[in-house]
Amino acid sequence: MNPLAVALGDPAGIGPEIVAKAWAARAARNLAPFFAVGDARSIGAVWDGPTIRISQPEDAATHFADALPVIEVEDAGEIVPGKPNMPGARCSLDSLELAAGLARSGAAGGLVTGPVSKAQLYSVGFVHPGQTEFVAERCGVGADNVAMMLAGPTLRTVPVTTHVALRDVPELLTIELILSKIRTTERGLVRNFGIAHPRLALAGLNPHAGEQGALGREEIEIIAPAVELARAEGIDIVGPLPADTMFHARARARYDAAICLYHDQALIPLKALHFDEGVNLTLGLPIVRTAPDHGTAFEIAGKNVADPGAMIAAIELAALCAANRARS
Repeated sequence: MNPLAVALGDPAGIGPEIVAKAWAARAARNLAPFFAVGDARSIGAVWDGPTIRISQPEDAATHFADALPVIEVEDAGEIVPGKPNMPGARCSLDSLELAAGLARSGAAGGLVTGPVSKAQLYSVGFVHPGQTEFVAERCGVGADNVAMMLAGPTLRTVPVTTHVALRDVPELLTIELILSKIRTTERGLVRNFGIAHPRLALAGLNPHAGEQGALGREEIEIIAPAVELARAEGIDIVGPLPADTMFHARARARYDAAICLYHDQALIPLKALHFDEGVNLTLGLPIVRTAPDHGTAFEIAGKNVADPGAMIAAIELAALCAANRARS
């Protein structure tokens, strides 16, 4: 497998620190070789370990044991941890673009994206809801054909809708959209995790999964029909289930991934169980793409207190997915 490309994210955030700390843990965690993509000065601003600038991804494996390899993206302007600016936002976008391109070309074995500030990116012309949609577009995949999976050691969740107001969710849900996410999740578990026959569970939208229509008809008119169509295609799925009883230990043992209807329904249980280990995995792409499931944390940047656990988990999962794809 070729080394993984790790975009550093916003240079003023905790991305450079957690990538550096991940490299420092490379032996203890037996991490696959990776290289950072971004302004190397952002690493030097928060870490005094060794780095080495490389020009080609294949050089990363040669130097990985002795220094953190970096493919340089220059001109992040003045770098002050915790104080984002427009040059830094442009650098984070350029780093993402380059790292995604290296993964698309096969020069990198997969893509891991560090945390970015959407507000800062919007100030430099970014028009996507997030990095997931940006990477999907660059890979030529429509937004409805990808899914955001949040993965931890004992739980995987997939939200059908993501960064939208809660009041808009019922109007956005359609049989076709839910079925598309079911298909993408099922294929993603086979391809990325090597699960031959995935078991899926689909949450209801309303309390008690609608209580047979007494608390809402979305389960009857939209969600259950999507489940029946998926079953007709041979997908092993149950639902709609009451969301409040889906995430205890015995329930989690009965499925490989839970499909949820909106952002918090998927992310609250994942973060409650695996806050420091949660990984964002994009399903439906021709490349492997993961990310730590947290933000830039500008308030702690530069204080040497950022926990690299989620970044390490994202690198580990990217390597696992790439290996499973290579075997399939």
